[in-house]
Amino acid sequence: MFAVIKTGGKQYKVKSGDILRVEKLESDAGASVQFDEVLMLGGDKAVIGTPFVDGAAVQAEVIDQIRGEKTINFVKRRRKHSSQRTKGHRQYLTLVRVTDILESGASKAAPKAKAAPEAQAAAEKTDAAPAASGGDDLTKLSGVGPALLKKLNDNGVTTFAQIAAWTEADVAAMDEKLSFKGRIEREGWISQAKELAGEA
Repeated sequence: MFAVIKTGGKQYKVKSGDILRVEKLESDAGASVQFDEVLMLGGDKAVIGTPFVDGAAVQAEVIDQIRGEKTINFVKRRRKHSSQRTKGHRQYLTLVRVTDILESGASKAAPKAKAAPEAQAAAEKTDAAPAASGGDDLTKLSGVGPALLKKLNDNGVTTFAQIAAWTEADVAAMDEKLSFKGRIEREGWISQAKELAGEA
């Protein structure tokens, strides 16, 4: 029998005895964890969840907290000769061994596998972030995606009117906070915001 589980924004096909490297879990080595998000059970008769299989779970034991292989990211922006850099990154991972696949009657007492905050945030970034409550949809501005939208909202920017009223000092300060120097002027956010604020 095998199961397809979801954790850390990824899906894994597992069977008893498999050793997996998953996005970091908040558990110590030797601890038992339970994956309740089972998308499919396979065997004599396949069971497909909608989206999850009711009562099914996969139990595992944490072997160790590790880091993945180093990946090299080379960032170069077109027509910006001074804007290129090389960054190394090693992802935090958890090594687990699958001990059991439960078709039903999953243990309520078993600790659920809970992704670390940074892994959970990365998984949530795949979906477009909604506009802040009571604010405008700032993703209408050129170059603003979910990540920039979150940074803007975290800095108290939620409406087109706020951006339209920015001074040169405000632009310089926001450039530093967003870590995208020159983007505000390059993309023309202020002029776009004035037009969108008028439409609203």
